[in-house]
Amino acid sequence: MNGISEPSLISALKTKMRWHEARQSVLAENVANASTPNFRGQDLTPLDLSSPGTAPVRTDSRHMTLASVQDLGRAGPVDGFARTPDGNGVTLEEQMSKTAQNQMDHQMAAMLYSKSLGLLRTALGRR
Repeated sequence: MNGISEPSLISALKTKMRWHEARQSVLAENVANASTPNFRGQDLTPLDLSSPGTAPVRTDSRHMTLASVQDLGRAGPVDGFARTPDGNGVTLEEQMSKTAQNQMDHQMAAMLYSKSLGLLRTALGRR
């Protein structure tokens, strides 16, 4: 934007999309090395976009928290897959599941980014 600082939501969405792009590369490397002896799969540390004063405030005890929403998809232990006989710690099923989730999260951030820019254009009177 020209001379105006970027809104924090748009900046956060850009950061999130970049993080998902970097994570996709790491997951692709894990898949590519799935049959390499003694290879250990890697992943990026989760992205934390919260900063003081920007976190949502729970105004009612019946509201869901971010932690409760994130736990909904977890059915068991995070690292529930066994090592292969050659010592490789990568299972294709796990990596493909992570890749699919990462792709959906990136698409969601991209859609929100696009909609946010559209709202800004509308607010500025531009189509």
